[in-house]
Amino acid sequence: MNRERFLLVVSGPSGAGKDTVVKQLRQSHPEVEFSVSATTRAIRPGEQDGVDYHYMTREAFEQKIAAGEILEYTNYCGNYYGTPKAEVDGRISAGRTVVLVIEVEGAGNIKRIYPDATAVFICPPSLEELERRLRARGTETEESIQRRLARAKEELALAGSYDAQVVNDTVERCAEEIYGILKARQAE
Repeated sequence: MNRERFLLVVSGPSGAGKDTVVKQLRQSHPEVEFSVSATTRAIRPGEQDGVDYHYMTREAFEQKIAAGEILEYTNYCGNYYGTPKAEVDGRISAGRTVVLVIEVEGAGNIKRIYPDATAVFICPPSLEELERRLRARGTETEESIQRRLARAKEELALAGSYDAQVVNDTVERCAEEIYGILKARQAE
């Protein structure tokens, strides 16, 4: 059995519904676990180290990057966020299924390190529906919506590099399709 196939990588453009679909997937299949990310931002009230994030100093995070202990990362608003390699390796070594919801660049990095990971790209039903979803959020400026739509076109062009593409027309159907893809790859 190839343990790397217990690693599920989910990507897609902003507004495709990645987080909603993965939440449904985890509700229907609680054996699918999230990896706990690392960050350099301050811990917030009610959060717990090792549960919400692995909190660390900027220096410690940069040392982990240099040592190859962070699989993928980004710097957002002056803080690092990333996926610790030990967090993923420990879970897949134990035979647990781990899901990472990450951007296209991060997904490419994960596939280079774990070539047999199951990478699924969530597509919107159409660009018009994607725009409708972004506007329905009510949190985006017109400029931001246009940037996200332009970025979505770039990301959609890369969907073919994933193991599978799934259209999020309904959350439940999309989550079940992803689960079926994951189970089929794990059985190979």
